[in-house]
Amino acid sequence: FIMRTFIKSWIPQCLRTLRSPCRLFHECNRLLTSQIISYYDSINQCKKELPEYFNFASDVLDEWSQLEKNGRRPANPAFWWVNDEGEEVKWSFEELGFLSRKAANVLSEACGLQRGDRVIAVLPRVPEWWLLNIACIRTGIVFIPGTSQLTAKDILYRLQASQAKCIITNDTLAPAVESVMPDCQFLKSKLIVAKGSRDGWLNLKELFAVTSADHKCVKTRSQDPMLIYFTSGSTGSPKMVVQSHSSYGIGFATSGRYWMNLTSSDIMWNTSDTGWVKAAWSSFFAPWICGSCVFVHNMPQFKPAIIAETLSRYPITAFCSAPTAYRMLVRHDLSSYKFMSLKHCLSGGEPLNPEVMAKWKIQTGLDIYEGYGQTETVTICANMKGMEIKPGSLGKAVPPYDVQIIDDHGAILPAGKEGNIAVRVQPTRPFCLFSEYFDNPEKTAASVCGNFYVTGDRGIMDEEGYVWFVGRADDIINSSGYRIGPFEVESALIQHPAVSESAVVSSPDPIRGEVVKAFIVLAPAFVSHCPEKLTHELQQHVKKVTAPYKYPRKVEFVQDLPKTATGKIQRKVLRNKEWGR
Repeated sequence: FIMRTFIKSWIPQCLRTLRSPCRLFHECNRLLTSQIISYYDSINQCKKELPEYFNFASDVLDEWSQLEKNGRRPANPAFWWVNDEGEEVKWSFEELGFLSRKAANVLSEACGLQRGDRVIAVLPRVPEWWLLNIACIRTGIVFIPGTSQLTAKDILYRLQASQAKCIITNDTLAPAVESVMPDCQFLKSKLIVAKGSRDGWLNLKELFAVTSADHKCVKTRSQDPMLIYFTSGSTGSPKMVVQSHSSYGIGFATSGRYWMNLTSSDIMWNTSDTGWVKAAWSSFFAPWICGSCVFVHNMPQFKPAIIAETLSRYPITAFCSAPTAYRMLVRHDLSSYKFMSLKHCLSGGEPLNPEVMAKWKIQTGLDIYEGYGQTETVTICANMKGMEIKPGSLGKAVPPYDVQIIDDHGAILPAGKEGNIAVRVQPTRPFCLFSEYFDNPEKTAASVCGNFYVTGDRGIMDEEGYVWFVGRADDIINSSGYRIGPFEVESALIQHPAVSESAVVSSPDPIRGEVVKAFIVLAPAFVSHCPEKLTHELQQHVKKVTAPYKYPRKVEFVQDLPKTATGKIQRKVLRNKEWGR
């Protein structure tokens, strides 16, 4: 039976009136896919018009709550959170509604926020993050997530650029916020998620105890702003990407249904940090529009053993993680674990090496369905359920997107030709594309070339419409006229047992202009090997596995690789080091 334990017992007081009878997991047969998901999927498939008004809280979450009350949804929770200390939270859709209405009143009353105001939330994977996100949707406040790894300088940049009126964080980051306060003239209130009070901060726990759960959701237009994400800044300083209520609220219906393969019986675990856009994709909008349970494990750091134990212990049916995580997991050897409920595995964020995919299949019997998109988009391409998986491919275009490979003038290139991965925006701009780069019309305009939004990624499309990633436009290496994508060299390197992880960049060369250089993190068993011999062995290995001209002429062994807060390798940092920038 479902046991309900709540964080430090502060939320249960609100919920005593709400307890529903305990029920077993998966006791219902898989229901026919609800009308909710069918309706929103048909908007993505261009079979129905986008509604003028849409609000994810009232039109999706509250609808699932009603179905739940009527016994038309399986007995899974809507939200299931655990941590390393054995604490656990389970909420139904009804409880999510009750608690998020309270949170909405906290934002409107105590924090003094109004519709259209902007709020920055820098929190780890704590249940309050989900409640506050829904609360912002209910009140029409624009939610701006940030990762807990932000420094005081990052926070200052975000507060100034967004003109946010409120910041929400925890004890850990409160001092960093306080240190930049004198320079934040727009900030009106500070809300802390903590057990104890702190001078100058409103305390969510204390306010929750005295705030009403009676709240009427605002009526938002489909194109009103809902979220702002700061891009990871892999190309220049972070831009503010504005997403509307419908873009993320409706835009994940098709990928939720066909890429993530979710139904209302599923329990979806996505390991992303709350500051990364993938948390919005796979830990919020896609699972909930499908009526699935969002599972969260609040791990302070990524440990393969904990991931494997969690997949064994809980009835998780769908799992999504970054390629870096899968690389670590297959090295951990999963043969001693049994993932009894797991049926569907997903990956995104950066390309997945075919070698890792093959090892995962051997160890778990499951395929990994790779998807591709950006902060500016929903899922652009994916390997959807029932499609043949071509290892290394990003899959095919996901509706409503018309994806093409174009040249630098916006002309569509034939199959097999490398060019810019792009999404058609003329004659009709897809509703699930970002609205704009906030306060930056030049960058917004520059993202379009002819009839297409240009992703900044290079790729190839084959005869069957599968897209293959080559690299970020600025990561491509041009050596003696040969164009080399770092991903294919990294994929070749990782097939060698000595390589734990690698990053490939261009390095200056007096004869060739630039050459391929590999930064390699060695597997523990190879750390003591002779570097010269190992370099030669790895170079020969790459020549055998891929076209010989792609082999790394320079190799450097390193302890670790620079990564963004979301775990993406920052090739730009290594490239700048090489070129002395």
